[in-house]
Amino acid sequence: MGKARTAGARRPAPGAPAKAKPNPFEVKVNRQKFQILGRKTRHDVGLPGVSRARAIRKRTQTLLKEYKDRDKSNVFKDKRFGEYNSNISPEEKMMKRFALEQQRHHEKKSIYNLNEDEELTHYGQSLADIEKHHDIMDSDSDAEDRGTLSAELTAAHFGGGAVLQKKATTQEEDKPKSRKELIEELIAKSKLEKRERQAQREDALELTEKLDQDWKEIQTLLSHKTPKSENREKEKTKPDAYDMMVRELGFEMKAQPSNRMKTEEELAKEGQERLRVLEAERLRRMLGKDEDEKTKKPKHMSADDLNDGFVLDKDDRRLLSYKDGKLSIGEDAQEGQSRADGSLEGERGEDSDSPDGHSDLDSSEESEEEHEKKPAAGQWQSLGGREARRAVGGELPYTFAVPESYEELRSLLLGRSAEEQLLVMERIQKCNHPSLAVGNKTKLEKLFGFLLEHVGDLATSDPPDLKVIDKLVVQLYNLCQMFPEAASSSVQFVLRDAMHEMEEVLETRGRAVFPGLDVLIYLKIAGLLFPTSDFWHPVVTPALVCMSQILTKCPVLSLRDVVKGLFVCCLFLGFVSLSRRFIPELVNFLLGILYIAAPNKQSCGSTLVHPFRAHGKNSELLVVSDKDDVVTWQRGSLPLHWAGGSRTPTKAEANHIRLSCLAVGLALLQRCVLVYGALPSFQAIVRPLRALLAVHQVERSHPLELQELSQSILTDIENQKQVCRPLICEKSKPVPLKLFTPRLVKVLEFGRKQGSTKEEQERKRLIHKHRREFKGAVREIRKDNQFLARMQLSEIMERDAERKRKVKQLFNSLATQEGEWKALKRKKFKK
Repeated sequence: MGKARTAGARRPAPGAPAKAKPNPFEVKVNRQKFQILGRKTRHDVGLPGVSRARAIRKRTQTLLKEYKDRDKSNVFKDKRFGEYNSNISPEEKMMKRFALEQQRHHEKKSIYNLNEDEELTHYGQSLADIEKHHDIMDSDSDAEDRGTLSAELTAAHFGGGAVLQKKATTQEEDKPKSRKELIEELIAKSKLEKRERQAQREDALELTEKLDQDWKEIQTLLSHKTPKSENREKEKTKPDAYDMMVRELGFEMKAQPSNRMKTEEELAKEGQERLRVLEAERLRRMLGKDEDEKTKKPKHMSADDLNDGFVLDKDDRRLLSYKDGKLSIGEDAQEGQSRADGSLEGERGEDSDSPDGHSDLDSSEESEEEHEKKPAAGQWQSLGGREARRAVGGELPYTFAVPESYEELRSLLLGRSAEEQLLVMERIQKCNHPSLAVGNKTKLEKLFGFLLEHVGDLATSDPPDLKVIDKLVVQLYNLCQMFPEAASSSVQFVLRDAMHEMEEVLETRGRAVFPGLDVLIYLKIAGLLFPTSDFWHPVVTPALVCMSQILTKCPVLSLRDVVKGLFVCCLFLGFVSLSRRFIPELVNFLLGILYIAAPNKQSCGSTLVHPFRAHGKNSELLVVSDKDDVVTWQRGSLPLHWAGGSRTPTKAEANHIRLSCLAVGLALLQRCVLVYGALPSFQAIVRPLRALLAVHQVERSHPLELQELSQSILTDIENQKQVCRPLICEKSKPVPLKLFTPRLVKVLEFGRKQGSTKEEQERKRLIHKHRREFKGAVREIRKDNQFLARMQLSEIMERDAERKRKVKQLFNSLATQEGEWKALKRKKFKK
C-alpha cells in the first residue's frame, strides 16, 4: 500500500503537460564543506548547459540582430533649414539657406591659403576674366548703353562676319578688308568715342567752375556782409598750435640707422690686421726704407716757391702751430734734431704723433724718463744683441707670438716699463685671439700660468716691483674671463705648492714660517679674480684655508712677520665683507697684535692662543719706549714692501713700523666690530679684546691718535645690542592622572564586521556590490565579444565554402568541356 501511494503521488495529474527531466550530465551540484545551521543555501544545483543555451539564444535575438543591421538605415530625416520652425519667415529661410549653400561651396580648400576668397562678379561676369581681356565695355558709357554690346563687336567675336564683309563691300567694292583690319578699325572707333566723351566731361567741368565763380561775384554784390562760409574758411585756414607741432614733427630729421655691432671674432680680426699693418710700417722705418708720399708730413712752402727742386743746405724756417691753446714754434726742428740724435724720447714722440693715432702708443713722461735712465744704469747687459738694439731703439713691435715657455715670456718683458709690459700682453692677446686660429686657445691658457709665475718673480725681487704687478693684474683678469677653468687650475696649483712647502717646513723644523711676498700676492689675486662671497668655491675656499693656516701655524718672530700677518688679516676682511663669515683666526691674530703692543699685561684678563706666547722674547715686539719716535710718527698706510726685501730698518724706522702696525691692527679691529656686530655671540667674542683696548687707552706712551682710535672701538662695542638669548629648558607639560573609565564595546550581530558605524557598513556594502556588478559586466562584455567573434568566423567560413564550391563547379565545367573537345577531336582524327 505504501508503494502504491508513493507511485500515485508521483504520477502527474491527467491533462497536465509532462515535465521534461533534466539531463543528469548537465546538472552541477554546488556542495558545501560545512553544513551551517540556520543559513539558507541558494544555487545548490545549477544547470550550466541550459544557462549557456539561454544566453546564446538571447544574444542571437538581440546582439546578432544589431550586428547585422549595423550598416542599415531606414529613417528619413528632413534636414532643410527652418522647415518646421514657424518663427522664421519664408524670406529669412531663403536667405539662411542661400548663406549655407554659399558657405558649402566656398569653403577653403587649404587652411594655409589666406588669399583664397569667393569669386567676385560684375554684371554676371567674373572680374578675373574681365581683367584678362580687353576693355570691351566702357565704364564711362551712358546708362542706356551699359551692359550691351554693339552689333559690330558681336559680329566680330560671335560670328556674323558676312554682315561686316557686306558693309565693307558697299564702301569699297574693289578691295574687301580682312577680319584683323575690321577689328583694328573697331578698336580705333571705340578709342575715338572715348576721347570725345572725355572732352565732353572736361567742357562740362569748366562750365561748372565758371558758373561757380560768377555766382560768387554776384553774391558779393548782393550783400556787403561777409558770408559765413568765407569766415569759416578763414577760421579753418588759421593754423592751430597742434597742427603746427604736427608739421614740425613731420619735417624733423628722422633717426638714421646705425651700423650693427661687430662680433668678438670680427673685432679680433680687425685688431690683428691693424697690429700687422703697424708692425710692417715699423719694420720699414727700422730698415730705413722710403715712406710713401701720403704718410710724409707736409713741408712748409711759401707763396713764391717755384717748386723747381732747389733745396737749401739748411732750412731754418719754422712752422707755426697751436698746442693746448698755446702757440708753439720750432717743434719740427726739435723733432728732427731728436731723430738725428737717435734718442728714445724722440722715437716715442714720433710714434705718438703718427697719423694713425693709436691709443696704445701713448705713454706718460715717467715712462719716458724710465726708458732714458734704464739703459744708462746697465740693467740690459744680460739681453742679447737683437733685444738690446730693440730696447735701445725704443720702438715696440706690434705683433708678438705667444710664448711657449716662461723663459720666452721673461725675455719679452724683462727690462721694460710697466706700460710697455702691459702693452706687450695686450698685443699678444689681440694677435693670437682664440677666434683667429685653432691652437690659440691652448697657448693663451698656458700664458696665464706663465704670467702668474712672472708676477711671483716680481714679488720676490729686491725690492719688489709692486707697480708692475698692479698693471699686470689687469691682464690676468682678462685672461681669467676668457679661460676661467685654466685660470682656476693655475691658481690652485700655486696655492697647493705653497701649502705643501709650509707642511714640509713644519715637519722638519717643528714650526712654520710666514710665506714670501709672492704667496701673499697670489692670495690677493685669487680674491680679485674669483667671487669671494660663495659658500664654497674651488679657488677661494682653498685660499681661505691657506690664510687660516698662516695665521695659526706661523709664529710672529719679527716686524716683517707682523706686516705679513696684518696683510693676511686685510685679505680675510676683504673676502668676508659680503658674506660676513666669522673667522676666529682673524680675531685671535688681532688679539695677539694688541697683546704684544701692550707694555703692562698684569691686569689683562685675556688668554693667548698659538702662535702667540704670553711670555718670552717676542712678547713685547710692538712696544715702543722711545718718546721721540712717538712724537715724530705720523699715521699713514703700511707699505707692503716692508714685508719683503733684505734691508734692515733703523731704530727710528723700526719704531715707526711698530706704531703703524698697531694703528693698522686697531683699524682692522674696528672693521671687525662693524662686520660681526650682528652675531649673537659678539659680546663673548670681544670680551678679551675689550680688556686689551682698555690697557691701550690708558697707556700714555702711545700717540693721542691711537688712544682715540681705541676709545672709538670701545664705544662701538658698547653700542652693539645684546642679541644672544640664554638657553632655558622648555617647560614640560603636566602629566595627566590616569582615568579608569570602562571601555564600552558595542556587541554587533553575528557575521558583520565590528568596529564600524552604520554609514561605513552601508558604504562597504555598496563598494562590494559595485565590485560584484563590475566583474559581472566585464564577464558579459567578454562573452559578447566571443559571441561576435564566433559569428564573424562563421560568416568567413561560409564565404570561403561558397567560393570553394563555385571554383569547384567552374573546374568541373571546364573539365567537361575539355573532355567533349578531346572526344570531338578524336572523332575527326579517326575520320
